[in-house]
Amino acid sequence: MEYTQGITIDGVYFDVPLASIKRTGDFLDKYANRTEDGNLAREIIGVYYNYEVSFGTMDTATHKRLWDKLSEPEEFHTITVPDSTGGYTFTAYVSSLSDEILKVYADSATFQNLKCKFVAKSPARR
Repeated sequence: MEYTQGITIDGVYFDVPLASIKRTGDFLDKYANRTEDGNLAREIIGVYYNYEVSFGTMDTATHKRLWDKLSEPEEFHTITVPDSTGGYTFTAYVSSLSDEILKVYADSATFQNLKCKFVAKSPARR
């Protein structure tokens, strides 16, 4: 799959290759209980759009800048990811972040396969 857009985090645009963008619609209940007759009584708070983003290969400086932004110890970030209308902006936290060392040098290393998961703060749909 080919992506021609990068990602925006807290108003900072990162013109980076997006290898994969996975979206889930997670339904969160205020309560969900079975009644005595076996039926389910349920009140939905909303549907949360959560994302897992895998980034393609980028130069070392860009990778470090993006890693540093994603690993900031902030409660929430404003994220814009590509979608069918151009971009979807939401408030989320980074629930996980990973990459792999590609090559080790005498005084540095390069990385690849940067991935992160964004968990939405608020429902996208109520």
